[in-house]
Amino acid sequence: MKYLVLGAAGMQAKAVIYDLCRSPNVSEIVCADVQADHLLRFGEFLDLSKIRLKNLDARNKADLVALMRDQVDVVIDLLPISFIGTVSEAAVEAGVPLVNTFYASALPEGIHEKAAAQNVIIMPEAGLDPGIDLILCGYGVSQLDQVYELHSYCGGIPEPSAIDNPLKYKLTWIWDGVLISHKRPGKIMKNGVVIDIPAEEQHAPQWVETLEFPGIDGELEMIVNGDAMVFADILGISSTLRNSSRRYIRWSGHAQLWHALKQMQFLSDEPVAGLSPSITPHAFMRAHLEPQLHYKKEEKDIVLMRNTITGVKDNQDVRITYDLIDYRDTNTGLFAMNRTVGFTASIVAQMIARGDIRGSGLLRTTKDVPYLSFIQELQNRGIVIQERVHPTVSL
Repeated sequence: MKYLVLGAAGMQAKAVIYDLCRSPNVSEIVCADVQADHLLRFGEFLDLSKIRLKNLDARNKADLVALMRDQVDVVIDLLPISFIGTVSEAAVEAGVPLVNTFYASALPEGIHEKAAAQNVIIMPEAGLDPGIDLILCGYGVSQLDQVYELHSYCGGIPEPSAIDNPLKYKLTWIWDGVLISHKRPGKIMKNGVVIDIPAEEQHAPQWVETLEFPGIDGELEMIVNGDAMVFADILGISSTLRNSSRRYIRWSGHAQLWHALKQMQFLSDEPVAGLSPSITPHAFMRAHLEPQLHYKKEEKDIVLMRNTITGVKDNQDVRITYDLIDYRDTNTGLFAMNRTVGFTASIVAQMIARGDIRGSGLLRTTKDVPYLSFIQELQNRGIVIQERVHPTVSL
């Protein structure tokens, strides 16, 4: 099988390529980036006999289509989100399945119909969050006859010894993407009522919850993350659902600092009077903080995830909980975030190539990924899901 990885020199792509290299069913990996040879810095961990480097400007749709048509079985897109429209349109034109790690809402309008007409699979949300979380939520929902609650919590945080800044946070993702996520409104359901939470209130005390996680010493907090109701609709549980949320996990104190920064407009896109028009508060935060938030060579990140699904099974009220914890691999240097995002994208792409995932148009990880096979594939890579099922009181 032949795979094309776009954005191959990026943070998450190293884990994708590392995983593909280790698969006996992968014959060639075309690694494309504007400076693809930067991937060779990670070369000691890769089977270079499988790798072909390709310098590519992804803004050129014609070049993308030509590369995709070169006997590629699946394309894995790890470019910045600004390229998602061009890449997805190119994949449809080339007639090649596409996997990415972004929310489906970022795809261009009409892409499902275009892809379905060409019998092409477009599979977004194949990372960690969104990705593993949605697959586990889909699996949990499939185990119950009726669902009352659906909650998904996930986050990447530094190990305690690596905390050396007031945010208690370091980068395993594109920093500007993190800032943009803080400007996204949230939507949760509480006691049957859908609540819209404006982005500026996302970190306010009344919306922040605490979390205890096995194996983690220290106080954790959870902050509202996007629209929880979208996935309730996709999973077909909106009519019975009473409580639902999506939240990201941070060390305690993170939300308080961000709430103060937001109140002082530090994420504004408006120019600051007396400064160059290009210097907005957001632009300053991006440029000023990014260099201060990198991990040192031996420091580890931790990925935490918890999904809880509550409902009825065989006339009994039960709660299913899925927990995941992963740490940086200091042997390869791959962060836990790289592993959980990149391995997922690789697994899903290989499932499509093998025919384990079938269909056309826009597919969803909540419903179209074979749940148990995926969980086993994660376990084969050292990422273990802990499942607990226990009775609960009817809501």
